[in-house]
Amino acid sequence: MGKTLVEKIFQTHLRDKPSEETWVLTLDAVFCHEITTPLAITDLKSRGLDRVFDPRRIKAVIDHVSPAKDSATAEQGKILRDWTRRHGIGDFFDIGRNGVCHAIFPEKGFVRPGYTIIMGDSHTCTHGAFGAFAAGIGTTDLEVGILKGVCAFKQPRSLRVNLNGKLPGGVYPKDLILAIIARLGVSGATDHVIEFSGPVLDEMSMEGRMTLCNMAVEAGATSGICLPDRVTVDYLWPFIAAPGLSAGPEPSTGPAHGCEGTGAGEKVYGSKEEALADFERWRSDADAAYDAVYDIDCSVLEPLASAGYKPDEVKPIRELEGTRIDQVYIGSCTNGRIGDLRAAAAVIRGKQVAPGLRAILSPATQGVYLQALKEGLIADFAAAGFCVVSPGCGACLGMSNGVLAGGEVCASTTNRNFFGRMGKGGMIYLMSPASAAAAAIAGCIRPAEAETGRGREEP
Repeated sequence: MGKTLVEKIFQTHLRDKPSEETWVLTLDAVFCHEITTPLAITDLKSRGLDRVFDPRRIKAVIDHVSPAKDSATAEQGKILRDWTRRHGIGDFFDIGRNGVCHAIFPEKGFVRPGYTIIMGDSHTCTHGAFGAFAAGIGTTDLEVGILKGVCAFKQPRSLRVNLNGKLPGGVYPKDLILAIIARLGVSGATDHVIEFSGPVLDEMSMEGRMTLCNMAVEAGATSGICLPDRVTVDYLWPFIAAPGLSAGPEPSTGPAHGCEGTGAGEKVYGSKEEALADFERWRSDADAAYDAVYDIDCSVLEPLASAGYKPDEVKPIRELEGTRIDQVYIGSCTNGRIGDLRAAAAVIRGKQVAPGLRAILSPATQGVYLQALKEGLIADFAAAGFCVVSPGCGACLGMSNGVLAGGEVCASTTNRNFFGRMGKGGMIYLMSPASAAAAAIAGCIRPAEAETGRGREEP
């Protein structure tokens, strides 16, 4: 019997197996941000365990409240800053060169096929887009990861989702993942890894794949994962090419800017073909077994939005047309990358945000911000009446830069629509950047014109 990708990762990273169901894995990377990590830092320090297993494999960022909004969040940032200095953690991204964790770490080249990655954040599953096993964990597991470079997981089980057909024009990866969550339900993938596959995925950029994997957790999954291929190689090439071979990433296919990966013992390649051949070992076998297989006919999909307080409560945008909104938010680890901004800008360019509506744009990283400036996208948003804020997670979890008042409604490109998620008493309609942009112009939910997109995240 063949093995799935996640089974291969578990077997190659196995450190210990205290029971049949419990696998202790060696970690390739531990990612940290200023909301959950300070709890672990403070506890370790109080127990005389203020050390890290390998400063090169720990990456940290200030992103959830950026910049700090009060003394409490400033203190959280200070704890993280002091910790990175104390332990020589070089890959720390502070205000002004930061970004949302699940956008900046891939942008910096810190994720590779076959990696094991943990973070105290539920959307760590985003990094599975590169063929890695990446999972959000609690404080205790984070402490062990920081201290020992290991983490315990249940025995891996996989669901496979085959993405067949072709995405219609105006339908984006965000619409696709909403359709998948509606099909599986919010607990349909509990204790499983969702493996995305099929011709639609083969044609999708890394940005689109990250959108899919980002919201796998909304179906209850431990992680989402995509099999690495030439698209993966092209995105990572600035970081994996032997010295002198890489001319830097193309804006539409690679990271927003920079080549800053500094992980421990990372392999480099003499050609893309060599890299692709090596990445092939991180693919599921043809005869691998899955607990369930779902086939999605993408050709019949249309623009969608969440329509309640759970991510699996989904309706076509056309059925929600005219729904009142108070705010539009474009950004987050789901949909704040350069392709997302391009898709939204194509809708709003030359138009104005509807009177009485506030519209907020938060580029996912400083690199995305700089690229959007270079392309004139920031000017397009500002001219339309958008407020452009610094990269960060604040609005998504109701902490800053876009919090809702009680009874207010937001059309948002974020990933979670629980009651009060963006502010006590607020309601969220999750949708693609193009649909959110259309709502900003109309002042209510409405379908974006199909010609503003090509069925992918780049217009």
